[in-house]
Amino acid sequence: MVTVAPKTAVQSTQSLLGQIGNTPLIRLAKVDEDLPGVEIYAKAEFFNPGGSVKDRAGLNMILEGERTGKLTKDHVLLDATSGNTGIAYAMICAIKGYRVKLCLPANASHERKQILKAYGAEMVFSDPGEGSDGAIRLCQKIFAEGAEKYFYPDQYGNPANWRAHFDGTGAEIIRQTEARVTHFVTSMGTSGTFTGTSRRLKRDVPGVKCISAQPSSGFHGLEGLKHMPTAIVPAIYDPTLADDNLWLETEDAYAMTRWLGRHEGLLVGMSSGANVHAAREVGKQIVAGGGNGVVVTMLCDGATKYLSESFWND
Repeated sequence: MVTVAPKTAVQSTQSLLGQIGNTPLIRLAKVDEDLPGVEIYAKAEFFNPGGSVKDRAGLNMILEGERTGKLTKDHVLLDATSGNTGIAYAMICAIKGYRVKLCLPANASHERKQILKAYGAEMVFSDPGEGSDGAIRLCQKIFAEGAEKYFYPDQYGNPANWRAHFDGTGAEIIRQTEARVTHFVTSMGTSGTFTGTSRRLKRDVPGVKCISAQPSSGFHGLEGLKHMPTAIVPAIYDPTLADDNLWLETEDAYAMTRWLGRHEGLLVGMSSGANVHAAREVGKQIVAGGGNGVVVTMLCDGATKYLSESFWND
């Protein structure tokens, strides 16, 4: 007779969900080669099984929903997304057996829509001209009309979002840099990555500077990112955490995204290009001030969801 060993904690970590987090920290040596005294590193979040940084928050919000009893098999997970959090939800819920309904802008990339369809998620599309804010409004309307049917994690207002980065991303950066990190910079959508990581770094690394980055206007081509002055501001956003803020131009982000593929061998999305551009700007400021620094940013996802975008041909 064959006996089956009981499940253990070790076996749990070997599951697909156990692979979320603990992503590599990559030195971008060509990015900082003209910045003496500056080292630029990036967390390669495309190593997460769902392909993006949003796996971290998606899993934490689902686990919190289960813990509180707000998410059961009788509920449909409903949320607004620009794509990556939706993919994280859909992947995790496929494993756990939950239904998923997602509101996203109609102009979300074709690849993102196909991935969500492949995972079995239901999609409802909002006005593309309203960006992620339109998806939020549509989601709130659907939830208000049938709240009893849904588990609405609300990634823009759920503390479990930023806590995933406080417990995970921030702690990993400290360990991987041996607490040498001097500057952390990242762009913002829900602001969960910036908020949670900055809170952890500021608690545990004396003198660290945390710099947020945003598109320079409300009309931009950086899918998923928010221009806070003109957007629906996420409830979890804490502007007091930022020691400085950088304003991003869409073309600078596109140019860096192309450059990373052609020179660093990194095929990443536009927000990653925006982040690396911002990290270089921080590096330039460090050099101008006569200092040294270890700058860390985020490669939020890979390029596979954006390869149909025309900017690659420029």
